[in-house]
Amino acid sequence: MTNLNGKTALITGANSGLGQATAIELAKRGWHVVMVARSRERGEAAQREIQAASGSSAVELLLADLASQQAIRHLALAYKQQYRHLHLLINNVGNSFFTRQVSPDGIEMSLAVNHLAAFLLTHLLLDTLRNSAPARIVNVGTRLNTAMDLDDLQWERRHYQGLAAYAQSKVGNLHFTFELAQRLSGSAVTVNCVHPGVFRSNLGKNAGPTPLWMQIAETLGRPFLAPAEKAAERVLYVATAPELDGVTGKYFGNRVEIAPPPQTLDAAARARVWVSSERLTGVQSERV
Repeated sequence: MTNLNGKTALITGANSGLGQATAIELAKRGWHVVMVARSRERGEAAQREIQAASGSSAVELLLADLASQQAIRHLALAYKQQYRHLHLLINNVGNSFFTRQVSPDGIEMSLAVNHLAAFLLTHLLLDTLRNSAPARIVNVGTRLNTAMDLDDLQWERRHYQGLAAYAQSKVGNLHFTFELAQRLSGSAVTVNCVHPGVFRSNLGKNAGPTPLWMQIAETLGRPFLAPAEKAAERVLYVATAPELDGVTGKYFGNRVEIAPPPQTLDAAARARVWVSSERLTGVQSERV
């Protein structure tokens, strides 16, 4: 078993792709890794793979469907009951949906999974992160130059477009990152967002029937995409690089800061997204 470095990381969506590749490398480096997966069968299989690939037995599994806010609250409670510290939270889980679906809480699924899950889980674990400081929060984003429709976050008025809904929910990650960084200023808990690049992923695999054009595009393009291990290098840099100690509120690509969509630099827009996120999750700002 790898000699532990005394640090604990929680990674959502860790049973495949980018999350699994990140978990393997952290475990190799001596981190105590707690992975979050929705399926027990797939989660336990990935746990065994991560342990074998890293040579570390310090890889544990918690189960939660992050589309459900009740499940997220149970996850946070379970984590606090089992672990004293949290030095690194990687909000990696994400999905895309080809038709408009709603979560168990009645929220459009892209918004629920890609944005609100990270918003809620992070808030529920902030006290543990603070008590473990210095600590880092890493939100995995996507480089999409778009903006959220602040008057229709859930696609209730517009014709639903799956890829556009995905893109807008990921812009929410940046609104959240920048606003939270400002609110946590001086706390020794940093929060940054990273674009992992274009790579082979399972995005949309469990989101319903895949349109034929997308199946064809994926089949033709997949051999030319980077593996998840390559994308994980970007995440690991933001999560562990010593030169980023104390760096917060930034958006990174391949080890360099990159420009975010203009809307996310608008303080008024960020405030609106924050207030809407509070309302949709029941989070209170005094927790920050």
